[in-house]
Amino acid sequence: MPPSKTTNSELFTLDIEGMTCASCVGRVEKVLNQIPGVEAATVNLATEQAKIRLNLNSQTTINAVIAAVQKTGYGAKLSSPHGMLQISPSKLFWGGDGLGRVLLSFTLSAPLFLPMFLMPFGIEWMLSPKWQLLLATPVQFFLGWRFYKAGFKALLSGVGNMDLLVALGTSAAYGLSVYQMWSSPHTAHELYFEGSVVIICMVLLGKWLEARAKQQTSDAIRALQKLWPEHAKVLDPKASISEGLALDQCRDIPLEQVFPKDRVLVLPGERIPVDGIILFGTSHIDESLLTGESQPIKKTVDVNVIGGSLNGEGLLVIEAQAVGVESVLSQIISLVEDAQTQKAPIQKLVDQVSEIFVPSVIAIALVTGLVNWFYLDSASIAILRAVSVLVIACPCALGLATPAAIMTGTGVAARFGILIKDPQVLEIAHRLNIVAFDKTGTLTIGKPRLISIISLSTTNSIDDILASAAGLQLGSEHPLAKALLDAAKEKGIKPISPIDSKTLPGIGLSGKPSEGFWAGQELFLQSIASLEAHPSFVTMHTKAQVCFDAGQTVSVLMNQTSSTPIAIIAFGDELKKYAQEAIASLHQLHIHTVMLSGDNTAAANLVGHSIGIDQVFAQVMPTNKADMIRKLQSSGEGQRQWVAMVGDGVNDAPALATADVGMAMSTGTDVAMQAAGITLMRGDPMLVADAIDISKRTWQKIQQNLFWAFIFNATGIPLAALGYLSPMLAGSAMALSSFCVLSNALLLKRWQPKHL
Repeated sequence: MPPSKTTNSELFTLDIEGMTCASCVGRVEKVLNQIPGVEAATVNLATEQAKIRLNLNSQTTINAVIAAVQKTGYGAKLSSPHGMLQISPSKLFWGGDGLGRVLLSFTLSAPLFLPMFLMPFGIEWMLSPKWQLLLATPVQFFLGWRFYKAGFKALLSGVGNMDLLVALGTSAAYGLSVYQMWSSPHTAHELYFEGSVVIICMVLLGKWLEARAKQQTSDAIRALQKLWPEHAKVLDPKASISEGLALDQCRDIPLEQVFPKDRVLVLPGERIPVDGIILFGTSHIDESLLTGESQPIKKTVDVNVIGGSLNGEGLLVIEAQAVGVESVLSQIISLVEDAQTQKAPIQKLVDQVSEIFVPSVIAIALVTGLVNWFYLDSASIAILRAVSVLVIACPCALGLATPAAIMTGTGVAARFGILIKDPQVLEIAHRLNIVAFDKTGTLTIGKPRLISIISLSTTNSIDDILASAAGLQLGSEHPLAKALLDAAKEKGIKPISPIDSKTLPGIGLSGKPSEGFWAGQELFLQSIASLEAHPSFVTMHTKAQVCFDAGQTVSVLMNQTSSTPIAIIAFGDELKKYAQEAIASLHQLHIHTVMLSGDNTAAANLVGHSIGIDQVFAQVMPTNKADMIRKLQSSGEGQRQWVAMVGDGVNDAPALATADVGMAMSTGTDVAMQAAGITLMRGDPMLVADAIDISKRTWQKIQQNLFWAFIFNATGIPLAALGYLSPMLAGSAMALSSFCVLSNALLLKRWQPKHL
């Protein structure tokens, strides 16, 4: 992932090789956090990545960080950029976790353990000790060399890990067999070569299954990366755009060579390579893998398109606006990768346990061996039970429990247009009991139109009012600004450019028209709620009552120079298609719904009650929305309320950040999306209930995985110590535990939004 920059630090992502369990994660994380200049570091076992924030003012370079990781015995390198998928060595056939090693280990080990399955049928057949030694040695020291290498490096670093446990356990069983074989060559002894080799076989099998399962948990990322076409057809700058546009008028160039303002030709059925605006053509665009929208969307000239979406039946010419890391697709991938690399707060407990886990297991194994030797007077039984303890306790499942669930849950959510940026959301979502909605752009379409202008003076011309009010909105991206400018355009009225135009946070806009009836006078265009203290408020409110009754949004054009109202301007907006169903879905989850609106009480209540909102707060100034969220959080009778805020505007950013869970509609502003823990890629309010649902299910999987991982070790270690688990069964059980945890997490891939 390309590093993202903040003011004084830079974010890097490293691929870490050689991590096998939660103890490895703790070791790498500890080393990283001790490096001067590293402000923060987090390591993820499932993604095999470390995310590091490095202070730009420090003398430490990223190469020095990589070298520090390598000194601990793990491989480290900068992660590849988006779209540059590389095959990991662990996925290769003969790689560290490749299938070839698994098959070879079972082929060499089969003659050693298969005779055990013939004994119940009265068939006594066993290879001679020398043949057992010949077959077991390459498994132990060639295929099992990885465990010795990683375990030795961990030991030098003063920590223990899964590899150390496997190396100690199998070496003890192998060494005991060799000792008995050579100390009394003519005496029949029970040898344990099959125990040591089967442990290695099962661990290798488990690691291969883990590699495959971990690959599936990141399917969502790979699916998004594959949306990028490798090349783009860039038109010659001199080429004219017309129906007869020919392919010989464009150059087929690598995608990384495309720049903003380039004109890109997209043929029917091709992937759109860049974010841009349509200059020519009409087509239906499939954005399902980006936004979760199931139906293709009709798009025509002057409409924005997203790179990675699939063009339908029409030929399009697009002016590139965002390419590479600036594109929406790149940002989506970054958000999902960040969420998958970060740790949920509960993982901190797992990390603390893992730090002392391996040393504790080694101590338990030593005590087991000594106690059994003392009471049973048998060194071989004592060693075998100690070996079983070492093998059964490998903390692989513990390290994979949380990240595997987070990777799968955030991945499947992204597939349906829900980007969970902060894993902490997963721990909070199941507690939510209040969801607060902004109105405009969240519950309504967010494309208001001008309904009426009510002049408050007989001397004021409606056209003059519209020209001056629209002029104040020049350059503004607010939906109401667009409504005024569109209305002026439809009537052929030219907006009057203002002098000293200003944005008044939480109030509106101000400026001095450069010409016209109010030339040089300061005008304010503001919400009626902000004029409650004005002497003419009652008169204005009475005049606007008919607009309120119709559920319209009302603004007032004020002459600030004379402190007199000029006109009431009313806007109408439509409810979103599934607004009512979205509120009903939240009620089914027993969640109280609230609407925060700057509109007057009558208009806000009309909208809220029509879709079933439980509680409506009207005339809430944007600056007060965060305060309203805090009041909702403390509104329970002695109980903390857990509140989610759903919004899309820059004015919603403080409330989104204040809420326990912030959800931003991607149809809104970048500021709102940065402040929110969840981004909804479609302006569909139904996604709110879906986001809560997948968050709850992911949290349940985390709990289930941690429960079974802890229970597995809590029950397995005593059974092994008491002799109820042979080393061979312990190795099989250990491999199975990791596979079960990953498989349980992968069940999340079957999740779908309820309304699809």
